[in-house]
Amino acid sequence: MNSIVLYAPEIPQNTGAIARTCAATGASLHLIKPLGFDISDAAVKRAGLDYWHLVDVHVYESLEEYLAKNGDEDLWLLSTKAPRCYTEADFGENTALMFGRETSGLPEELMDRYYDRCVRIPMKPRARSLNLASSASIILYDVLRRQGFPGLLETGIMAVGRESVVKPF
Repeated sequence: MNSIVLYAPEIPQNTGAIARTCAATGASLHLIKPLGFDISDAAVKRAGLDYWHLVDVHVYESLEEYLAKNGDEDLWLLSTKAPRCYTEADFGENTALMFGRETSGLPEELMDRYYDRCVRIPMKPRARSLNLASSASIILYDVLRRQGFPGLLETGIMAVGRESVVKPF
């Protein structure tokens, strides 16, 4: 199973949007503390996240705990500072995509440790960064595309008159 790993996320709306992407794709969501928001049942209900029950969520006290429980075999770090484009990455069958906090990204020592697995999304030189939720969606869907969209519907059903017609994309 693929996963999105958020290191110390700060903005609840980004995490909510990423959780929705995880719900739609079957990816698991790993949250490494500290979190900049509350994910208790009451807080999730107040926020109207009616899909939260569809997400396989794991919360860790630290990066060390995450690595001890999950390893780093197919861990990829996403950063605007990364040396190469994500299209050069050799994602595996159980890819873990790690993103840093919105204001400061991933710790430098972590990126040094996994230098060969640090990738970025191309963008204009003067653009600081993309939105975290947008970035996670871009990369996760590319991983899924490379894997053949396992377990996902690749067609929709359009009602034409009284008949349903399946249209491939």
